[in-house]
Amino acid sequence: MSREPPVPLATVRKPSPWECTQPERFTLASDEVHLWLATLEASPAQLAAYEQLLSSDERERAARFRFWRDRHRYVVGRGLLRVILARYLGIAPFELRFAYNAYGKPEPAAESSARWLRFNLSHSHGLALYAVARGRELGVDIERVRPEMATEAIARHFFSPREVRALSALPPSAQTDAFFRCWTRKEAYLKARGEGLSLPLDSFEVSLAPGEPAVLLQAPGPPQERDRWSLRDVAVPRGYAAAVAVEGHGWRLCCRHWPKK
Repeated sequence: MSREPPVPLATVRKPSPWECTQPERFTLASDEVHLWLATLEASPAQLAAYEQLLSSDERERAARFRFWRDRHRYVVGRGLLRVILARYLGIAPFELRFAYNAYGKPEPAAESSARWLRFNLSHSHGLALYAVARGRELGVDIERVRPEMATEAIARHFFSPREVRALSALPPSAQTDAFFRCWTRKEAYLKARGEGLSLPLDSFEVSLAPGEPAVLLQAPGPPQERDRWSLRDVAVPRGYAAAVAVEGHGWRLCCRHWPKK
């Protein structure tokens, strides 16, 4: 298990093009996708406040974490999710009820008034990224860039043969960034489909070369599956990589930073 130190708030403050505006009630147009970047570090008082927002099953899951830091980040991450989504819905954070599909992807409960809301979240080494849309399936992934992971052996295990060839053709100095571009784009697409690990990472292909647009090159299923999705890289602090996959086209990305309370 990684023993990385927590990410100082200063390193995530106002990374362009993120905004720090935070109105009392969030509005979301049908052609918008909102991303929220947040730190998962919190004071003991903040941690206790977030824990009070969680459901009983979320608290039970938090209690099962072996290490305190992992429990801390889970509680903050789920608490922040509730706070952010509640701002779109105009309800109290503890009122939110979630359902989970067969692969564990969360969504608003069927009987709730929030069925139109789609969301996804990802976290890595103290940072969390939340994606929210109206009626569009979506997935998001953020990863700490760790050069020791960006090896040919790992690429051959998880990437498609064409992706491996594209990665190997790059100069060594460009391969680590390309590896994590590929990884986050694939994870975001996988999470958007909501099928978990039942869909192998090497069963579909994404672009990865420097300067090349984020594109789903090949997807499992019928030919129209590839054209159903849009991929976009996300500007995050140095040392991280992130991407979002969204159902449909013609949407606008609105990026915001959640201030530490």
